[in-house]
Amino acid sequence: MNLEAFVLGCGGMMPLPNRHLTSVLLRREGELFLFDSGEGTQVSLRRLNLRWKKISVIFISHTHADHVTGIPGLLMLSSQVDRDDPLYIIGPPRIAEYIETSRRVLDMYINYEIVVQEITGPGIVYQGDGFHVRCFPLRHTKPCYGYTLEEDIRPGEFHPEKAEALNVPRGPLWARLQSGETITAADGRVVRPDQVLGQPRMGRKFSFVTDTLAFPEIAPEVTGSDLFVCEGMFEQELAEDAHGKKHMTAEEAARIAAAAGDIKKLALIHYSPRYTEYDLKKVLKEAQAIFPDTVLTRDRAVFPIEYID
Repeated sequence: MNLEAFVLGCGGMMPLPNRHLTSVLLRREGELFLFDSGEGTQVSLRRLNLRWKKISVIFISHTHADHVTGIPGLLMLSSQVDRDDPLYIIGPPRIAEYIETSRRVLDMYINYEIVVQEITGPGIVYQGDGFHVRCFPLRHTKPCYGYTLEEDIRPGEFHPEKAEALNVPRGPLWARLQSGETITAADGRVVRPDQVLGQPRMGRKFSFVTDTLAFPEIAPEVTGSDLFVCEGMFEQELAEDAHGKKHMTAEEAARIAAAAGDIKKLALIHYSPRYTEYDLKKVLKEAQAIFPDTVLTRDRAVFPIEYID
């Protein structure tokens, strides 16, 4: 099952010619999930040839303009295609007011159901087939949340030779064992899945954290992430400025990744517009000194998230 992240925008505060505002789209076997929707989201969707009508849920971190200004265009765009399924929008308090006001003031034509869910506290906010999305509070100038999408634990590797030794013929019975079902073999013997499967295997995990002070409680939330997308808005030299605006530095993001444990890749995002592409090399270097498996995101960068076993 494919899982991949598409960076639709990596900038913060204001869009630049080569840097749209923060937005990441996660595609899991054809189903799309959008995390934040800054200005320019539609442009990157188009250039990546992604089917926006397949977006199931939009997860919003907070209601600052550089994270939500792409939503109205997406809502109107989705009315131009056939859409049967509802669109869920999940975010902090006042996200419902923003959506409703945008629809009313812009006199939007909407021909599908929009379901808005406001977060009241940490926990699971969306449950899908074989995965769930959890939110947790961040520390910014207004209510803000981080998100993790985590897949369920998978059955262990199937061993055909063990099934054959137990007189289970190749075919549907093998599939039932692989799905965790106890079956009865041809000779009447009851065969349990643990007799033919290896140890259970972890699913994959994606984490999204932006617009927050760094604080210890973030680390356990993102532990085990295959891809940890985290703001790296400033270099360490500007830490005081970052903290005054309730943001973190790239070095602090790296320290969270190091403290979390079992992070496969840290992808920095939400850069200050003061940084040119050349300047970002310094930001990256500071993070890599703490957490070597750090990369810079770029608009329209694609990150496949693979199973490790």
